[in-house]
Amino acid sequence: MRLRSAVAGLPSRVVDNAEIIDLIGQHSSDGFDGDLDGMLRSVDLYLRYAGSRERRWLDAGERPIDLLRTAANTALAQADTGVDEIDLLIYTGIGRGFLEPGGAYHCAAALGLVNAQCFDIIDACMSWTRAVHVAEALMRAGRATAALIVNAEFSLRFGGHVFPDLFRVERAEALASIFPAYTLGEAATATVLTADDNEPWDFQFTSRPDLAALCNVTLPGYEGFCDPDDKLAANGVGRFSSFGFEMHEAGTAEVLAVFERLEVDPEKVAALFTHASSKRDWQAMADKVGLGEVIHHVYPETGNIVSASVPAAIASAIDAGALRPGDRAVGWVGSAGMSFAGFSFVF
Repeated sequence: MRLRSAVAGLPSRVVDNAEIIDLIGQHSSDGFDGDLDGMLRSVDLYLRYAGSRERRWLDAGERPIDLLRTAANTALAQADTGVDEIDLLIYTGIGRGFLEPGGAYHCAAALGLVNAQCFDIIDACMSWTRAVHVAEALMRAGRATAALIVNAEFSLRFGGHVFPDLFRVERAEALASIFPAYTLGEAATATVLTADDNEPWDFQFTSRPDLAALCNVTLPGYEGFCDPDDKLAANGVGRFSSFGFEMHEAGTAEVLAVFERLEVDPEKVAALFTHASSKRDWQAMADKVGLGEVIHHVYPETGNIVSASVPAAIASAIDAGALRPGDRAVGWVGSAGMSFAGFSFVF
């Protein structure tokens, strides 16, 4: 399978760390129990420690489907692929407007796709990587020849999974499950892949379902679909709850272990793309495996864009000339679930 193009569509509103601090202060001023200024200083410190500077959010009048449509049409043009040639469309990620039918169908309608089988894959921040793995398997089986993988990670709207409730902090201890929300950005991406027998991809996955409670967005009635855990719905039903510090602490060994299974030669890797959850942590792990010089970060500019992280980083690297045809690249992801993946491909 060959990756033909990757394009990211970023909304226009730039939100820096100072604005995040201001939002928390505004929404927490009436009900915070304790030293509000001290809590805000802690958030600022954590953001800077992670390498966060800014993120993009939708501005007035911007719509996810428009950014997705522009990204997809640009990706198709760059890949010299017509809409009638796409026979597989996979919509990935958490951001969505529909539980039924899958978001893929509405995306296909918006793009004018007529020959594509459509379905969604939801696997938190791992979603795009899972979708690429499924596409590669279908191509190897002769069931698909040209795939378009899209996502639209937009959850910061008023009344969404984050805003405004998670900017209303009542006590400093709540940051344990709330802080990762302050790193989130928004983005749409589109990736075109085509069948190619000469370029096999190598995927390695592992899962730790015992850590499933560490990061969730619950639905009403979720209690009937799982065993009880105090961490579930820590910030309320339908709200993003993520114990990010615990996730990084528990997941570091798993991330390193799944990378070792790839058996790649660091000297032959031109670019490394990771989940955009923390510049500091991923840089440290990249340094540890000998790829610190080729990691391509988007986190400082985009924030954590969930399942759009890796394709947006690939798009950025292509635009910057850091990934050229014939280069070997590596993807490396840790996700809620928890799940971990490493994959290698030639661009």
